[in-house]
Amino acid sequence: MKTKLCIITALLAIPAFMQAQTGVADPQGTLVYALPMTSVKLEIEASQENFYAGPYAKYAQKYLGIDARQKDAVTFTVTSARMTPSVEADMSARYTVNPGAAMPAFLTLTSQGLVSVSSSAAEETVWRFPAAGKADFSGRGVTSNLTSEAATLYRNVKNESSYNKVAVQQEMVVQKSPDARAKEAAEMIFDLRKKRVQIITGDTDATFSGEALNAAIEEISRLEKEYVSLFTGYSEYSLQKMNYEVVPSKDNENQIYVAFRISDSKGLVPADDLSGKPYLLEFVYEPVAAPAGKQSASGGTLAHYRVPASCNVRLSDGVNVLLQSRMPVYQLGIESTFPLKSK
Repeated sequence: MKTKLCIITALLAIPAFMQAQTGVADPQGTLVYALPMTSVKLEIEASQENFYAGPYAKYAQKYLGIDARQKDAVTFTVTSARMTPSVEADMSARYTVNPGAAMPAFLTLTSQGLVSVSSSAAEETVWRFPAAGKADFSGRGVTSNLTSEAATLYRNVKNESSYNKVAVQQEMVVQKSPDARAKEAAEMIFDLRKKRVQIITGDTDATFSGEALNAAIEEISRLEKEYVSLFTGYSEYSLQKMNYEVVPSKDNENQIYVAFRISDSKGLVPADDLSGKPYLLEFVYEPVAAPAGKQSASGGTLAHYRVPASCNVRLSDGVNVLLQSRMPVYQLGIESTFPLKSK
């Protein structure tokens, strides 16, 4: 990649505009320009999982021999990241050129300098999570929640000289225990699996063929999945997209920046929201060779310019690298001058 010498120029600054921004108007009749600065735009996409634990989760190991998550949870995972560098004017590095100086063509024709006297509104990105629903297992399963139990009651029967207790059998309707309901659900799962094997192998009195065979197997699989979810729970997913800007500064010695954070309760959040886990953007310098040849001093106005530093830029969660790219970063590079001769 060829390193280009780039100077961002500006048209004559509008005095009223600059005075409103800085409190001081630019000198009349002079050309004001700003040096280039690189910013990095991050487009992040995260997946939100709303997990609802099954009502029989604690019996999953006992009846199905599997481990199941016991509690409802909300988690976020970064699923996509895009990094795009852009060049803009560095308003902290603005210079003027005397009217009598002969401007080189590349300085006067650079259009990027327009950003130093006009601003464009940043793209607004708004994303709202839908209201999280509540788990509903009421339609799953076909066994009753009630069962009958035999209970022995006693009533007093009056004899000639005393009262005697007489046993009376009575059926009572009582609620099944969670363990009993989980056991029935597990039995239904194994029964469905057994029936599916029988249909596939032809070990059944009924005859299935063609579309009927496929339909029967699909329905049995659907029922099995519903019953299994009573133990394993289920998840609902949604996507969150956010954009972030990182502007490197030469004052940062290690060149590591918190680009954004991700929170299990709020998802993608800004870098200053300490409730989330940080994702880091790191800039690693590449060595820059000294210029060849000798330079002689000459009179006239000095024009400032920047040669960008080539950097390896890595986005990571502190342990794993998610994204890596190589890009020029102007404000981390070399700033120098060259003379402009008078006309």
